[in-house]
Amino acid sequence: MSEIVHVQIGQHGNIIGTKFWEVIADEHGIGPTGRYYGDSDFQLKKINAYFNEAKYGQYVPRAIIMDIEYKTIDFIRASPFGQLFDPDSFIIRKEVHERYWRKGHNTEGGEVVYPTLDALRREAEKCDSLHGFQITHSLGGCTGGGMGTLLINCIRDEYPGRIIATFSMYSSMYLANSILNSGLFFNYLTENADLVQIIEFEPLYNICHDILKLSNPTYGDFYHLVSAVMSDVTSCIRFPSQFNTDFRKLAMNLVPFPRIHFLMTGFAPSTSLGTQQHQALTVSQLIEQVFDAKNMMHSCDPRNGYYLGCVAMFRGKVSLKEVDEEILNFQNKNSSSFIEWIPDNFKSIISDIPQKGLKTSVTLIQNSTAIHEVLKAIANRFESIIKREHFMYYSEEDGNDYDQLERALSTMNDLINEYQQYQSAADQCDPMEEYEGEEEEDEERYL
Repeated sequence: MSEIVHVQIGQHGNIIGTKFWEVIADEHGIGPTGRYYGDSDFQLKKINAYFNEAKYGQYVPRAIIMDIEYKTIDFIRASPFGQLFDPDSFIIRKEVHERYWRKGHNTEGGEVVYPTLDALRREAEKCDSLHGFQITHSLGGCTGGGMGTLLINCIRDEYPGRIIATFSMYSSMYLANSILNSGLFFNYLTENADLVQIIEFEPLYNICHDILKLSNPTYGDFYHLVSAVMSDVTSCIRFPSQFNTDFRKLAMNLVPFPRIHFLMTGFAPSTSLGTQQHQALTVSQLIEQVFDAKNMMHSCDPRNGYYLGCVAMFRGKVSLKEVDEEILNFQNKNSSSFIEWIPDNFKSIISDIPQKGLKTSVTLIQNSTAIHEVLKAIANRFESIIKREHFMYYSEEDGNDYDQLERALSTMNDLINEYQQYQSAADQCDPMEEYEGEEEEDEERYL
């Protein structure tokens, strides 16, 4: 059985991670005290993927909760599910920090990374078959960005054969600190992560406002949507399904080249707290909805690029035959959007256990060249910011030298060029011979 160690870092990472634990604990029939109250054998069959079984029949999340500010940690401890977590899982340095990447990467983060790694080792040693690490964090924050890069580096060095999958939240394109932190983070995500799902708050707002018709969407609505996606993505690990799948197999299906691992996410039917749809949509309607650009959690249109790989994760009582037929129909209708020289680049996974309040749902994870639009927007803003002398004064004072910022910008531009290169190759000749070496490297990494 694949066992995952979950790590949540910073304010957004901790709140979204805690919401994720609330959702999956309810799906597995685990109450706020860790006691099992469910009524199905399926709930316990693969529960060890995310939970440790403690004394007296209690189930404890295999989680590390880290921040360098006390407010979020105190909020989690005071929440109804606060007592679900092991007290040793909380790692904190009680000091209010500034929102600079370097603060989280070197100063405050450097002091708290060693107790965090010790907590990770304790959780890893409890696993019979450690599969990898799941990280929730924000790209633009001091802790989620700066401390996140440092921790991911350490995890990659200490556990080189394990998968690192991240749910990376991106908050704003207009805050200078957020852009600077995000640009520095991409340099490390490109080199050290295996699966990166970027989720932007602005598209989440548009989904809540335009599709769900919520007049004043709140962060609670955003976190609910993200937790629904995380629940579906991990359902194939947490529950028996018609196909045994984990993060490593997802990486093999979605990532044809090692550095091209930035993924786009869609969810159907779009739901929010208090507006959950109780009717069951057909498979055809779910596929049509989940591929709609309006349901994408990114500020780019997938129709502007090509699909390098897609995985559709269905939950509920759906027919495998119907799913295969509808996916084939969709591929035939949109054959020009799928790269021909990557065969079988659309996979489906079915879990019979639906989300709470829904009869059927689907989460789409896609690796599309269209994501270079998001990366390019961040790179352009990042470049304009590092050229401002008055801003560079504070950045250098905090420890970010100009050469380091230039290297981060160069890495982002190289990544954008790679996506654009594969998009151009889809319109031209078969590039398989040219990238044969990269494919061999990719196979060695995941096998």
